[in-house]
Order: sequence, then C-alpha cells, then structure tokens
Amino acid sequence: MIQRCLWCICLLGCFSCQQAGAQDGGPKPAVWMAPPSYDNGKCFRELFEKPDTWRQTRAEVDVLMYADHWLHKQFTDDELRAWFARLRQWQLAFALEVGAVKPWGVTGEKTFRVQHPTWDRFRGLGGEIHAIAMDEPLLCCRKHIHESDDYAVQETANFIALVRKHYPEIRIGDIETYPSIPLEDHFRWLDALEKRLAELQVRGLDFYRLDVNWAEFVVFNRGSWLEVKKLQQHCRQRKLPFSLIYWASGYPTLAKRGLADDSTWYVSVMQQGYAYALVQGVPDQYVIESWVEGPSRSTPETEQFTFTRSVLDFTRRFVKRSPP
Repeated sequence: MIQRCLWCICLLGCFSCQQAGAQDGGPKPAVWMAPPSYDNGKCFRELFEKPDTWRQTRAEVDVLMYADHWLHKQFTDDELRAWFARLRQWQLAFALEVGAVKPWGVTGEKTFRVQHPTWDRFRGLGGEIHAIAMDEPLLCCRKHIHESDDYAVQETANFIALVRKHYPEIRIGDIETYPSIPLEDHFRWLDALEKRLAELQVRGLDFYRLDVNWAEFVVFNRGSWLEVKKLQQHCRQRKLPFSLIYWASGYPTLAKRGLADDSTWYVSVMQQGYAYALVQGVPDQYVIESWVEGPSRSTPETEQFTFTRSVLDFTRRFVKRSPP
C-alpha cells in the first residue's frame, strides 16, 4: 500500500515540478527544519550526537528551529554550549518558536518578561538567535483567551516592540493557522498588525508563516491550496516573505486509529509538497516541522522515513535554488 501511494505521488510530482520550474527566478528560498520535541527531545539531541549521519541534509538547510521552552527544559548548559558551537561550525542559523500572546501570558509584556531570560541563557551559552517565530497569537486570542482581534493586534504589537527594543538583530515572524482562520481574516490581521506597528514606529514583520491543517480540505471540505497561494501573493505584494510549514496534517487522527507510523510522516510531507507545487505555490521559506509524535528518529538520512531523510528528499525535490 505504501509503495502504491509513493508511486502515485511520484507521478503527480512529474507534473507539479514542471509547473514549479516554470516560475520566474527569484531570491534563493530558505529551508528551515524543526524536529519534534517529544520524548525529552531525543530527535533534537540525535542531530548533535550523530552529526555524520545527516551531512547531506545540512547542506540543504539554512535554519534549525526549536521551541524556546522545550530547549530550556530538556537540555543542560554543557549540552547547549557544545551544540551552539557546532551550529556555528556548520554555518546553520538558529531560530526559536516563542509565545507572543498565550494563556500563561495574556499580554505582550507578560510573555516577553517570562521568555527573555531563557533567550539570554541561550545567548550566554553561545546561541546566536537568528529569528523568532511567534506561535499563533491571533488564534490564541480567539480560541483560548477569548479576546477580540483588536486586542490581539495591540498585544502582539507590544510584544514585537519589546523584542525590537531589546534584541534589534533578531528577525520576527508570525505563525497563524489556516483554514481555522479564514483567508480574508489573514488579510485583515496582517494589515491591522502592520498598521499598528507603523503607528508605534516599530519595524514590521520579517516573515509571515502559515500552518495549514490541510487534512481539513478533505475531511471538512474547507480551505484550498489555491487560497493559500492567494495569501502568498498578498505577502509578496507587501514585500513580506511568505513562509509555509510542511507537516503530516492527518497524522494525529491516523495515529488514534492505529494507522500512523514513520512512513505516514514522510508520505504526508511529500504529498503536501506536490499539492502546493501543483498550484504553482512557491514560498520564500520552506519549513519542515513536526510537533506530532513522529517520525521516531531524526537520523540517519540514508534510511527510509527518518526526519532528516524527509528534509533531504523534500528539499531536493521541491526547493528551487536560484544560481549564486
């Protein structure tokens, strides 16, 4: 069954990659990877304990990302100090996924105050923070703390202002969900947030990242890749880099039914790659990220269905690198 799925995906890929290849050349897209954090961060740790097992993948990746709270909890100073040195040696940038508005920090000031000491810890251990990606402040206000969109705009802007003031070198992006947040709401949110930042005389976002629960396209007949492409175009018109997370959207539901394993992760990520390429979608940042309990291993890249193998095969298939 798995072989048949892979065969079908490869057939689709022949067409979709031709379509993607028809795109005009542009700036080199960035590749981010973010391994899962479950089981005390074993997948992240494996990257540094077995560095020779993912050399080819590293050559394709620009940024390694991890959630700040898990990085803080799961690893010792000695581990992080050695690993940050490795990242510099590998010339890999490092990024954090962080809160901006959360149930534990319902204001931008509160979340900044809670988190910045951990960022200072990483910096003190040699961690150069290239960027932070804010974890869904609009969705949090709507779904978890039941505040208005205007509230989300104000508190997210306050958070960004504090980061810009204290860490001016760090790039800041926002992650929001789709289709749980409809397309038109993304447009309004982006316009309102950038307007408020301009009023505060604070530099705007450095990228806008979409977390697409693309299983809903089939299960609930809600959303489409064509709409995602419209958001990409909206960001391009604003000269704002568009960032897209690639992940196994159906994995949690399939796992509950006993139908998920490491191959599910790999096939799903590739499936999303083909689907977005089919509508000629080309993000500025390709983000291969797992927060589900899979795949079970990060390495080696030479074995089927590991996390680094999925990153390696995905980037070689889909990421169009412009010539230097």
